[in-house]
Amino acid sequence: MERTNIMLQDTVTMDERTGELVIIDQTRLPGETVFLRLSGAEEIHRAIRTLQVRGAPAIGVAAAIGIYAACRRLPDTDYEPFAREFFRIRDYLAGARPTAVNLVWALERMGRVVRENPGRGARELKALLRAEALEIRDEDIRVCRSIGENGLTLLRDGDGILTHCNAGQLATTRYGTALAPIHVGRERGMRFHVFTDETRPLLQGARLSAYELAADGVETTLICDNMASSVMARGWVRAVLVGCDRVAANGDTANKIGTSGVAILARHYGIPFYVCAPLSTVDMACPDGGSIEIEQRAAEEVTELWYEKRMAPEGVEVYNPAFDVTDAALITAFITERGVIRPPFAPAFQRLFAK
Repeated sequence: MERTNIMLQDTVTMDERTGELVIIDQTRLPGETVFLRLSGAEEIHRAIRTLQVRGAPAIGVAAAIGIYAACRRLPDTDYEPFAREFFRIRDYLAGARPTAVNLVWALERMGRVVRENPGRGARELKALLRAEALEIRDEDIRVCRSIGENGLTLLRDGDGILTHCNAGQLATTRYGTALAPIHVGRERGMRFHVFTDETRPLLQGARLSAYELAADGVETTLICDNMASSVMARGWVRAVLVGCDRVAANGDTANKIGTSGVAILARHYGIPFYVCAPLSTVDMACPDGGSIEIEQRAAEEVTELWYEKRMAPEGVEVYNPAFDVTDAALITAFITERGVIRPPFAPAFQRLFAK
C-alpha cells in the first residue's frame, strides 16, 4: 500500500484565506488522511477533547488558531463586548483537556494580546490575534527543528531507539519533539531503528508513530507496551526518546500513561532516558509532579474501543488515567530548543527562565 509522507503535511495550520483552523483528524489515522476545517468554538473544543488533534504542542497551536477562527466570526464592535466574548471562549477552550500545559499557555498568549490593547476595536484586535496565532504556529516549527538538531548530538548513526506514544510531527506542526531528532537525522542520511510502543489504550504508537515513521522511510518495529523490557534486555535500544505534556519546576514530567514504567526499565538496563520538551511545556508555577492534574478518561477506551465486541465483563471497574508522572531522578536529560539540560533540573530551569 502506498503511504502518504506525513512530513509533507502540516498537522495543524491556518487557512490564511478563510482564517479557519485546519487539522488532520488523528482519530481516522492510519486508515485515511482527513483534513478538518474548523471555526466554531464548540467544534474546536470537541476536536481537542476527542483527540482529533492531540500532542501538547499541536494542541497549543490549534487553540491559538482556533480562538482566532472563532473570534473572527464575532461582530466588529468596540473593545468591551469583543473582549468579554473573547475571554468567555478562551475559558471554554481551556477546559477541553486539563493536563497539557501548552493549551493554557497558548490561550494565555492570545489573551495577552486582547488585554494589552484596550483602546482598540474588534477589527484591529482580530488582526493582532491573527498575527499572534501565526507566530505561535511558526514558532512551534522553529522550536521542533531545534529540538531535532540538539537531540542529534546525543545519537549515533544506526542507533536503536525506543519511543512511547506519539511525539512526532502528528503531535506538533512539523518535525515533532521526541521524533524530531529521528526525522532531522533522516534528512541528513542517518539511519535509526525505532522500536515503537503501541501505547495502550489509545494506540498512539501503533496508529500514529509507526505510521509517520514508516511513511518517512525510518526502519520501525512496533511492539506491545509490555515488550519494552525484552528488547532492552537484548541490547537493541541505545536511547529512549519521549515527549511530554507538562514538566514541573523540579523536572518531574507528565506524559502518556506508561512512560514512567519505560523510564524505570531504562534505568535498570542503563539506557539514557531523554525527554524532548519545548520550554513552553515547562510549568514553573507547578512545583512537582504531585501538583499535576491527571486527566481521567472514559472506561470504554479500555474495554471496547478497538475491539469488534466488548473484551471485558460488563460492570467491571476501570481505571483509565491518560498520563503518569516520571520522577525527575529517572530522566537523563531534557532536550529543548535551547539545548540539552542535565540535572539538577530545578536550578537549570530557573536560569533558563531568568533569561
